[in-house]
This record gives sequence, structure tokens and C-alpha cells, in this order.
Amino acid sequence: MFESLSGNLSTVFDRLRRKGWLHPADIAEALSEIRRALLAADVATAVVTEFVDRVRAEALAADLNRALNPTQQVVRIVQAQLVHTLGGEAMSISFAPRPPTVVLLAGLGGSGKTTAAAKLARWFRGQGRSPLLVGADLSRPAAVEQLRVLAAEIAVPVFSEATDPVAVSLAGVAEARRLGRDVAICDTAGRQVVEAALMAEVRTIGQAVQPHYTFLVLDAMTGQEAVHVARSFHEALGLDAVILTKLDGDARGGAALSVRAAVGTPVAFASVGERVGDFERFHPDRLAGRILGMGDLLSLAEKAEAAAEGRGGAESSAAAERVLVGDFTLEDFLEQMRQMRKLGGLGDVLAHLPSEQAAQANEAGVDERRLARMEAIICSMTPGERAQPAVIDGSRRRRIAAGSGATTAEVGELLRNFSAARKMMRSAGPAAARRKSKRSKGTRARSSGAKSSGRVTPAGGARRRAGADLLEKLEWPEEPSGGSAPGTPLPPSKPLSWPER
Repeated sequence: MFESLSGNLSTVFDRLRRKGWLHPADIAEALSEIRRALLAADVATAVVTEFVDRVRAEALAADLNRALNPTQQVVRIVQAQLVHTLGGEAMSISFAPRPPTVVLLAGLGGSGKTTAAAKLARWFRGQGRSPLLVGADLSRPAAVEQLRVLAAEIAVPVFSEATDPVAVSLAGVAEARRLGRDVAICDTAGRQVVEAALMAEVRTIGQAVQPHYTFLVLDAMTGQEAVHVARSFHEALGLDAVILTKLDGDARGGAALSVRAAVGTPVAFASVGERVGDFERFHPDRLAGRILGMGDLLSLAEKAEAAAEGRGGAESSAAAERVLVGDFTLEDFLEQMRQMRKLGGLGDVLAHLPSEQAAQANEAGVDERRLARMEAIICSMTPGERAQPAVIDGSRRRRIAAGSGATTAEVGELLRNFSAARKMMRSAGPAAARRKSKRSKGTRARSSGAKSSGRVTPAGGARRRAGADLLEKLEWPEEPSGGSAPGTPLPPSKPLSWPER
């Protein structure tokens, strides 16, 4: 979503890096371009003006030319102000001392409230809680059925009844208390636009259930209209936080930068995909890093840890050990590709990497389609072939190519790349380090020859020793009988002769 904004800001900083010294005119020009980049990203005008003014004040107050890298100082200032605009730090969620903790979801129709309710329930369950979903959206056809389908995916119960939204909400909270559920999430109805009937209904539900948290589910693709929507719901309900949906879309993403600064309400969660698991806490510092091309490796590590929860600890450790020593198989390689798909695919992984690494991967031609073809090729192999790729000969390659819809050349390329990867890991892994350590110990032993009882010769040492002995014989040939002692120079009259073999 922030590709355009990130690219424009990178262009601004690249221009600054070409200048050894930064004058006030350079800063003013850069701020003007940053302003245009933010407005092009659909950030609210008032938010842009306030942001640029804060950056200008801090940049002019700091003596940039005394810094080792003035441009990095400007980037640091922009990053700090981005984090401030986005809310400063991640919102912490506390729980009611007397369960259940009631969470009310509100928002316009089509913003993704029902899906966000299921995603939020899954997140609470991951925190060790036992949530209950309450279907209070009785206006949209099949809204409750959609909630039940999503809840079945995450094994969370749903309560709803054909009465009215206020009665369903009250009965749902009572049912959660009766079942011992410590979190009750109420999914309410929405409209296409902000209207009096919608606000009256959701205000009545809020007054009835007295929620501990009221979250506005906001579509991140709505642009500057998001500020108006957030203000309207905040005036009617008194919002505690915002859940941004469709943050993985291709819109300009101005809502993420506008809501917190314009309304004063923090962003608690972000929906980054269509699947129930594509839901994470909103970290302003991490998003600021992604916008500035610095990546977000912490979020990527958390997603990898969550994706690996289904695998046993012993199995994961064994697979990691095989990779480190270079003894991994094509089966391990296939599993790694599937684990990456659980992270959201190659595109999502690259989005979390710093811009330079992501650009290198794109230049290398690594894409989702190529990985899918590689997976198809491996799946066309037998278990024995995956464990021992060396047995794959010409006829096997033709069979694998026919079964995967690839060519024999693509099968051969995969096998060559896999073999090269194994050799690289073996040369860089722990076993190679141990071999290198042994060689260094041998070198130290040779260097301390006085302490050594025998002669240690490296590879090729026998040839060098034979050459030295030959040279010695050429210089000091033995006398036929009773000659001079070794080391005595020969008389000039005696010719130099080649020693016998």
C-alpha cells in the first residue's frame, strides 16, 4: 500500500545524499517534495501541514552540518515524526477484572467488520483467552452466517438470535458470562454512508452493553474520507481505537497516517490480508520503517514464529540442523516454500525486507510464479528422489517434467540450484568451521617446531622437501672415499656432477 509513498520519499533522500552540506534552502526544497509525496498518498491536508512544520522546526534547530551524515539526520527526524504521527507506540490491551471483557465493533458497511471480528477473536485466543462472537448485525443478509463460517475456522463459538441488535448484544454478553468466556466481541451493522439511523443504533448498543473497548473498523483505502468517518463515530461512541483493514491493498494508504493525528484515536490492529490469520497489532515504529524503506524484520520474525507453531519442536530443530550442515533434502526445501506461503507469500516477505534487499530479489528474477513451478516439480518426484536427487537421470527428468508441466531444462536447473545451495551451506556451516579450526591448529603446531617431536608437512610438503634435498646434493656432492666433511667447500678443480638417482 505504501509503495508509492516509500518510492517518493526515497527519491527525496537520494537527492539529499548527493550533497555534502545541507543548507536551509536544501531543507526547504526537500520538505516541499515530502509534502507533495504525502498529499499524493492521500494524507489529510491538515495532517500534512502539521507534519511538515514539525520536521522543519526540528531540522532547522539541529546543526545538521556538524553531523557525520546530514542526510541520515534528516531521515532520522522524518522517521521520528512519522512514528509520532502514527501514534508513537503500540496500544496495549488490558482485560476486565470481572469477565467478560466486552469489545464493540462499529464501522461502515463493506469495511470488513465481520471478518475483523473473527480475526480479533483468533488474536485473543492466541493470547490465551476464550472469546465468544456475538452476531448483532441483523440488517445485512447472511451476516451472522458469514460470522459462523469464519468462527468455525478458528473454533470459536457464535451467539445470535432473531430479535433486535440491542437484545442480541445484551444476551450475548450474558451468554459469555454463563459459559465462562472472558471476551465477548459484538459485531454490529453498518451502512454505506454515515447516517443518523446507524449512529443511533450503535450508540444504543454501546449504552446497553457498556463495552470496555469500542473499536472502529476502518477501510484503509478510503483516503481522506477516513478522517470524516472516524470523527463521526468518535463523536457518537467515544472510540478507544481503530482497526485498519485492507492494509495490503494497492491504494495510497493515507488513512493510516491521517486517523491518529486528526482524531487522536490510536490504531490498535491492522488487517493485512483476506485470511483469518492475516491480522496483527499495529506498531507505528515498524510501519514508519517500512515507509522509509528500512523494512520490518521484527514483524516478519513474529509471523514466522506463528507459522511454525503447528510443527513440532523436535521436527523444526531437526530441519534447521539439516539446513545448517548442508544435508537438507528437496523435501525440506519444499517445506520451506510452504512455510513462506503461510507468511503471506513471497510478496509479503519482500514487503517486510529493507528496500535494497527487496530490490536485489526482484532483480534476481525471484517471483511467486517461479516458486510455484519449483514446488510443482518437487511434488512430481518420488520420496526417494526427493531424498537422493543424485538418482535422477534423463528418463526420470522426462517423467518429472511431464508430471509437473515443466521442461526437462527447468528440472535440471532446479537440481543444479539445489546442489549449489547444499554445497554453499556445507562450506559455510558449522562443519566447515570445525574443519577450518582444525587446520588453524595444525598451522600453529607447525609454527612452534621446537616443541614438536616430529616433522609436520602440509599438502605438497613432500615435493618441497625432495626439492630441497636435491639442491643440497647439487651443492655438496659426496666424496667417493674419505672426502671432506660435509659443509666443506669443494675444490675449484672438481666439476659439479648430477647425483645418482
